Amino acid sequence: MSAVSQRGQHVGLYGERGVGKTSLANVLAEFFADSELSQYQSALINCNSDDTFESIWENILRELQLDPRAGLSPEDVRRAIASLDPPALIVIDELDRLDDDASLTLLADTIKTLSDHHVLSTLVLVGVARSIGDLIGEHESIVRNVAQIEMPRMTLKELREVVEKGCERAGLTGQSEAIDKIALLSEGLPHYTHLLGLHAGQHVVQDDRSEVTLADVNAAIPGAIRRHTIQSDYLKAIRSTQSTNLYRQVLLACALAPKNELGYFTAGAIRDALEVIAGRRLDIPAFARHLKQFLQIERGSVLQREGEPRHYFYRFTDPILQPYVILNGLAERLLTDGQLVDLQGEVPTREPETIRPQQLF
Repeated sequence: MSAVSQRGQHVGLYGERGVGKTSLANVLAEFFADSELSQYQSALINCNSDDTFESIWENILRELQLDPRAGLSPEDVRRAIASLDPPALIVIDELDRLDDDASLTLLADTIKTLSDHHVLSTLVLVGVARSIGDLIGEHESIVRNVAQIEMPRMTLKELREVVEKGCERAGLTGQSEAIDKIALLSEGLPHYTHLLGLHAGQHVVQDDRSEVTLADVNAAIPGAIRRHTIQSDYLKAIRSTQSTNLYRQVLLACALAPKNELGYFTAGAIRDALEVIAGRRLDIPAFARHLKQFLQIERGSVLQREGEPRHYFYRFTDPILQPYVILNGLAERLLTDGQLVDLQGEVPTREPETIRPQQLF
């Protein structure tokens, strides 16, 4: 809030896919547009892979009821934005999809000139990234003039509140065990909280009841995974012509492995989960080939790997896949609810300190 209200300051909002960045940006735009304390107008646009600097700003200016001219430059944008009364909160979402380095450089130049001239309007840059540098590039103007806000995964407490408020708005109540399970299965991603809550709520309404139970959550899981857009990625990762393969089990163990704040885990960290899933203790050589295969394009490159030989650490390329794998494991009875709780343990309700992958293991 302070960054938006500060003249010449802009905002970079980044984090994993599914943590609620777009929702927060939307709430921010609505708050400043409707607040009695500060009158702003707002514009929100989404980037596409074929967008350019010019097409982005043409869309923004049209949203602000301005007539864009051809061949827009950063200075043209600055003059147009400076003329706004009231000033604007401009949200550029899915910036990570913009695949044009020249356009990113021009956008950085625009931020610089808006800041140098103390233009009151504020840009909010939103995208999937590990840092603001990943999102828009390493530009000095970004460091000086953009408040960098990383969206972490939500805590169990926060996810429970999402479910409780959703039930309240729908005129439903929820058993504490049902709410806890939805929060636990969400793995910190509100995307899954809404998905499971929706399917569980529909099951309740279809039965003409008003309380969400544990049985409703269990019934919601198969429907949630069948209709999920990431299902094809999962099937590509685990497919095999051999019935005795362990791809399904190893990927599930990866999803359940202890991770640091950045989502990294080591090969050794998956052994306990894999023992529960496979029913026997397996040493790293027994599944090292599977981890290597998950890096390959043929299996969708569902994992990323960093580090050096004998000191590798891994994480899911798309964080959305991790909870999906766990949900699918429950649906296919690869593990039970009790085993899931034992493996996940008590998830902290406070945001942990950010650490490097090698510091955890």
